[in-house]
Amino acid sequence: MSQSLDEPTLHAYIKLMGLFEGGSVHWSGLYQEHGAPALIEMIEGGSFSAYKKIGARLQESAKAIDAPAKVAEMHAVGAFIVTRSDADWPVALNDLAAAPIALMGRGRREILSTLGQSLSIVGTRNPTAYGVRVAGDFAAGAVDREWSVVSGGAFGIDTAAHKGALVAEGSTIAILGSGVAATFPATNARLFQEISEVGLLLSEVLPAVHAIPARFLIRNRLIAAISRATVVVEAAFRSGSLRTARDAAEIFRPVLAVPGPITSPSSDGCHRLIAERSAELVTSIADLMELVGPLAQL
Repeated sequence: MSQSLDEPTLHAYIKLMGLFEGGSVHWSGLYQEHGAPALIEMIEGGSFSAYKKIGARLQESAKAIDAPAKVAEMHAVGAFIVTRSDADWPVALNDLAAAPIALMGRGRREILSTLGQSLSIVGTRNPTAYGVRVAGDFAAGAVDREWSVVSGGAFGIDTAAHKGALVAEGSTIAILGSGVAATFPATNARLFQEISEVGLLLSEVLPAVHAIPARFLIRNRLIAAISRATVVVEAAFRSGSLRTARDAAEIFRPVLAVPGPITSPSSDGCHRLIAERSAELVTSIADLMELVGPLAQL
């Protein structure tokens, strides 16, 4: 259970996480204004009945969520909830226009306290051997310097970054587009299990919720916000990783990009960021640490 929630408040958070996808400025704002228990009471009491199409359905859906059963499921898989009332809430997420209502975690909760010295490493799901090597080397170099590595648990660069951190026996956090007990892709099951044992899985949906495509773009803002800087290793000209970079830039997080061969489509997105001066060019872990090192003191 959360470190500071009584049972009714916990149930209210569970219901809100079950009702809303992340990324809604409207519902995130209402939660921040009223708090979880009051907002659920308003929803179940019909305060939003004037909302066309969704008002009555929202009221019915809230009442239909079996919060005690969802809490039991959370405990059964070893998950925990983190809210703004907790001392270890990642306050960097509050910079987002649509901050998450709460987070579900699975793994070493104490890693949340290391996020002041963390960086995100992201990139394409279809990397070259060059990209895999660079992502792994950068992740290992970062954790050797006592930085935590954040990524999204996807194929490709994300996987290489997590593995690089794990091989170097450092901390890594995977922010998922699914629940922490319904991890995706399934072929990364062993990686997710290892992260849950020595690192941390985080999500803004309930533990058993399965992934849908749109949710990966929504969660990218969390990857961008939760760490001090974002490093894009390889990305095509149109890539979800560029969305993460844009999300980071919108909240004034530094963005760094690794150049690749000019003939490689997998590096077109990185070259685009560098050419537009949306990202600093980095070619080594020494470059990276020179740029992000001072941020650890902020």
